[in-house]
Amino acid sequence: MHAAAINLRGGVAPETTRFRGQSIIEYVLIIAVIGLVIVFAGPGVAGAIRNQFNLVGNTVNNGTVGGVEGGASGGGSAGADSAAVQVAIAKDAKDWTLDEQEAVAKDIAKNGTSSIAYAKAKAAMDAGTKFSMKLTNGKTLEYRIIGINHDDLADGSGMAGLTFEATNSALGSQRMNATDTNAGGWDKSELRTRLNSGDLWLLLPSELQSKVKPVTKTTDNVGGNGGGAPSATTDKVFLLSATEVYGDMQSDGIQYECYKSKGVTGSNYSGASGYSHWTRSVRPRSSTSFRYVQSGGICYSYSATDSFYVLPAFCF
Repeated sequence: MHAAAINLRGGVAPETTRFRGQSIIEYVLIIAVIGLVIVFAGPGVAGAIRNQFNLVGNTVNNGTVGGVEGGASGGGSAGADSAAVQVAIAKDAKDWTLDEQEAVAKDIAKNGTSSIAYAKAKAAMDAGTKFSMKLTNGKTLEYRIIGINHDDLADGSGMAGLTFEATNSALGSQRMNATDTNAGGWDKSELRTRLNSGDLWLLLPSELQSKVKPVTKTTDNVGGNGGGAPSATTDKVFLLSATEVYGDMQSDGIQYECYKSKGVTGSNYSGASGYSHWTRSVRPRSSTSFRYVQSGGICYSYSATDSFYVLPAFCF
């Protein structure tokens, strides 16, 4: 061993910059040499060397080199997110936990189609894979992926990796407004307030509340007879617009990939069938109505005081 490698006053001389880019085998060799020195060194020097030994061991165990943490292959996120992505792609998507769903979304937001999780997430969306969570009232909310890198994050930092939409009636049948009006559209609606900060928001488990990403949604927020140009709102939880479902109605956003892949349009609507549920779109030639998706998939409109199921959407 080179004499300059040991500083008898302070233990092993600082050499951490040499670790940058070295292989695991080189670390093991370094550790072995340090072990031999400990055998022949005095108690004081041995203690200092042991400290350096532990530092090297922690470096190897944590996957860090020169203070940089190793990420997943394919440019994935580092640390816990990276580990969660690796676990997620190794299992059936239907078994993804909320943490894994979030990690996959972050990786896709960062790396797009190059994400190691992209193919798995797209396959889950195309297959209609359903996830589930317990609400605070004990009911189970089922939901699926409907969009990938579709929604703009409200903070301007990029796109939300995954957009989800509920597929069952766990949030019940609700009115859009207490009075029979669509003035102010989605922006001023009672239902929007309840979903983002009121009683319906409080039905969502805290684990989900902490993960959802506020996004920017465009909607005709004028309402009234004649409507108006779309404007933006910031939403943690939202309803899909008629455009986001059918693609060829109004100008409230862009059709989600899930519905587009099924060929859903205003005249070819079987792929939108399910529960009769509200959209956030006003009926342009009405002062009282919002559009909703009828159980057979066709788009209708009804008065704001009527009740239909609520299928909330949210993003990670």
